[in-house]
Amino acid sequence: MIVVVIVIGIFLRYQHTSPKRLPDLSEQKYEQVHSSIDYDQDGIDDQTDILQGALDYINTKPKYKSKYYNSGYSNDNYGVCTDVVAFAMQAAGYDLMQLVNEDIQNHPEDYDIQEPDSNIDFRRVKNLQVFFANNGESLTTDVSKTEQWQGGDIIIFQKHIGIVSDRRNKNGVPYVIHHNDPWQKSYEQDILEKRDDIVGHYRWK
Repeated sequence: MIVVVIVIGIFLRYQHTSPKRLPDLSEQKYEQVHSSIDYDQDGIDDQTDILQGALDYINTKPKYKSKYYNSGYSNDNYGVCTDVVAFAMQAAGYDLMQLVNEDIQNHPEDYDIQEPDSNIDFRRVKNLQVFFANNGESLTTDVSKTEQWQGGDIIIFQKHIGIVSDRRNKNGVPYVIHHNDPWQKSYEQDILEKRDDIVGHYRWK
């Protein structure tokens, strides 16, 4: 009896703390792309680490709020869309704050920044668009080319950013793991076919 109660308690706790993921509705089976690199040497390739890092981050149920942090990374359960990408990259062993700052220093002509601030520059969508264009593998923005969209890819809109999910809708178009606003009902959503402002689709190299 005690064991049953404990099991039920663990189940209820898991249900409470873990956001429900959308079902994979695509009848076609897509082979997940894996990176040849395991930067943090944890036995998991970078592409998978980035995908899982995004899922782990939204699993904390961050509240949407734009704030400045002296440490750069949000640390109080608040965040914005760029934090999904930053923590996803961190899960693969990459410090996005440092990487973006270095890219700004090395290619200042690519960024429209008067006074660089490493604590915030990596949390701005326009800067990440430049960074991933400089350092990522540029892929199609045509969502009908479903096989070219893979879980762990970075998707950039005009004023928003997220990570491509490994689950798909009935058309084979993947969902997006993102953090859009305080009223967002789910962190994993079927939005790609509804958006006409996709400006970039990248895969970390």
